[in-house]
Amino acid sequence: MTQRGFQDILAAAAVAVAFVVPVPTASACAVCFSDPTGPMAQGMNMGILTLLGVTLGVLGGIAWFLASLVRRSAAAARMNSAGILPAIHKEAR
Repeated sequence: MTQRGFQDILAAAAVAVAFVVPVPTASACAVCFSDPTGPMAQGMNMGILTLLGVTLGVLGGIAWFLASLVRRSAAAARMNSAGILPAIHKEAR
């Protein structure tokens, strides 16, 4: 048997033992077994809301920036087609 085959068998045996042997102390976190209106659960909820707020704020800022680029590009194209803006890419004389 090769070294790799032995390592695979050992890893499979370790996974099988981990699923078969019951570990009652690691079955759930303290939040799951505590009072849902307790301070630990309230802190967890506020943490989740904070992370959601930060994520939505960053994504909203990116969306606003992209929308402003689209608006400015459309306005510049309208002004350029109307002849209001000078041509930027003229050949050098």
